[in-house]
Amino acid sequence: MNPRRIVDDIALCLVFFTRLPLPRLEFGARTLGEAIWAAPVAGFAVGLAGGLVHVVMVWLGVSFLIAGALALAATMLASGCLHEDGLSDVADGFGGGATRERKLEIMRDSRIGAYGASALMMSMLLRWSALISLFGPSLTFWSLIVAHTVSRALIPAFMQIMPPARTDGLAAGAGKVEANTAYTALAIGAAVLVACLGLTAATLAAIVLALVFFAFRALCLRQIGGQTGDTLGALQQLSEIAVLVVAATLIT
Repeated sequence: MNPRRIVDDIALCLVFFTRLPLPRLEFGARTLGEAIWAAPVAGFAVGLAGGLVHVVMVWLGVSFLIAGALALAATMLASGCLHEDGLSDVADGFGGGATRERKLEIMRDSRIGAYGASALMMSMLLRWSALISLFGPSLTFWSLIVAHTVSRALIPAFMQIMPPARTDGLAAGAGKVEANTAYTALAIGAAVLVACLGLTAATLAAIVLALVFFAFRALCLRQIGGQTGDTLGALQQLSEIAVLVVAATLIT
């Protein structure tokens, strides 16, 4: 892959996965499915935003509890709550639909129901609880970076092994994800995981992430027969929670 294509792919993923202020860019015929190896790079940027907010708040003397909440809010703003929206839609659809067609219909509804609201509340509570359990701003900073990087590194693999549940929408329109694209994203995620958490914590996190990945894959196949953009968002949320919980458990 030539350097210009690498830069274009990273820029495309930053535009898609974040709401960071970026100049107007042209990507030609490059599809998201081809460029999505760079999803963990976009995750790194989101985690960095949250980590920097946390460090600044602690430096200013803000309570660690409030600093954790503001760091979480920063990551949500940086990503435009893209994945939180997916999680709530999946919870509403899987929880409230009696048939595959009805589940997919609910997932497209912009309104949020009890299942979706509860899932969002639990996601934010678990992530915030994990963040404030970490000892010191340095650990929180690196844990945010690794959680957001690794959670997005799983998305290409999920797209590669799962058929689209619809003939339209994000998952179908992104284009085919090749195995090498998925492997590249996983390699980036693994490198960041080991570098930030150390070998022991990284190994346990990888085991937990694999369990989350394949359990959620089985659930999606049973519920809707494949994956959608919403399920990718839900996978990111579940994976982010898993990494933060492992970090809070082992590195405190």
